[in-house]
Amino acid sequence: MPPRYVPEDSLLSPRFTGPATFARLPYVRTLEEVDVAIVGVPFDTGVTYRVGGRFGPNAVRAASVMLRPYNANLDVKPFEYLSCVDYGDVAIIPGNIERSYQAIEEAVAPIVEAGVVPLLVGGDHACTLPHLRATRTRGPVAVVDFDAHTDALDSYFGEKYNHGTWMRRAIEEGLVDTAHSIEVGLRGSIYDAEDRSSLRTELGLEYLTTEDVFELGPAAVASRIRERVGDRPAFISFDIDVVDPGFAPGTGTPEAGGPSAHDMLAVLRGLTGIDFLGFDVVEVIPAYDPAGQTATLAANLAYEMLSLVALRRAGR
Repeated sequence: MPPRYVPEDSLLSPRFTGPATFARLPYVRTLEEVDVAIVGVPFDTGVTYRVGGRFGPNAVRAASVMLRPYNANLDVKPFEYLSCVDYGDVAIIPGNIERSYQAIEEAVAPIVEAGVVPLLVGGDHACTLPHLRATRTRGPVAVVDFDAHTDALDSYFGEKYNHGTWMRRAIEEGLVDTAHSIEVGLRGSIYDAEDRSSLRTELGLEYLTTEDVFELGPAAVASRIRERVGDRPAFISFDIDVVDPGFAPGTGTPEAGGPSAHDMLAVLRGLTGIDFLGFDVVEVIPAYDPAGQTATLAANLAYEMLSLVALRRAGR
């Protein structure tokens, strides 16, 4: 039986027609006969520099209309194996972090409980904490965090909950299987050497810097990630700022000297065989994205994530 929910056929109707849903999927608020639900999380109350991530989900949706059925790099048609819906947006509470966290968790948890994979489009990186809270019934998960920053500060301006602290909070809450988790792409100036070294010595996380990524190359980086995750259920959090701002300028905290869009797509494509129970793509800010290249990259990253789930469902 073919998947129930698939994209509109762009050979029959132009891409610029109809509502802007992810990959032209149907906008359906159901979890029955659904494998993956794309959910917008228009939250940017946790940022410390540039705002505007609340408009990220719609920008990514608009860019995603160019996605086509066949992933030539992974040799899979994801929508032949997956029934997917655009589940709409979480109704966050503007200006209130804790209440927004509650709203996000309450929206995502039923998706996880139904055995559906949530693919969440933010929004700032602070929203990954409630994304992980929604997976708590699956036990601590292996988190693969693509990010220029550790996001593991204890506080920022005296506040415990923001986009620079979510990883530490998630570890403290027992949501992260630190022995199988890794941060990839760290770079830029930091406050102190311990900002990175404490990931290993205090929190038990592994990490690769951007320089490590350049030295190893995409295939070896993907191999390191697969080795680290092992057979644990995993969650990818992809902060678009891990990519060099020349390729992804529309983000909240850009850092010079990063990997290319091609290299990060290649790393992601190498993560086959992992049991992913959720994904998010965060920190896209359309106001700083003059040609829409950041949103286009985010849409393609999400497509690769879908393809990884499809390959696993196909037994490949």
